Amino acid sequence: MNTQYKMTRHAKFSINYHLVWIPKYRRNILDNPQVISIIKDTIEELSIKYKFDIIAMEILPDHVHLQISALPQYSPAELVNKIKGTTGFRIARRFPELKARGKIWTNGYFCATTGNVSTETIKKYIEEQWTKIE
Repeated sequence: MNTQYKMTRHAKFSINYHLVWIPKYRRNILDNPQVISIIKDTIEELSIKYKFDIIAMEILPDHVHLQISALPQYSPAELVNKIKGTTGFRIARRFPELKARGKIWTNGYFCATTGNVSTETIKKYIEEQWTKIE
């Protein structure tokens, strides 16, 4: 396998994460095109700010899948907190009725490094999620 390494002034690395999280109480908020747009736009903005690459992103009716390639200076927990915090804040600002019922996202999340399987395998898995629910 031909690993693509990235470099900063002081490091050479390949750090990829597969992240999954769900709305609080499994609420049906991810079927709203405006909410989906907020999530995608926000994650794209954050990818520039925190210099991570989005490898794959799918927003399904009950959860979000995201595969990213990140800098070594950010832990997975930091990245997830930034992403969930910012997307949750923006969703709540646009849809105050959702915030009135509590947090937008659960506290928990799934995170796996993609070192044991190829990035392409994870990307394909994420992209095929829609076929599993149709």
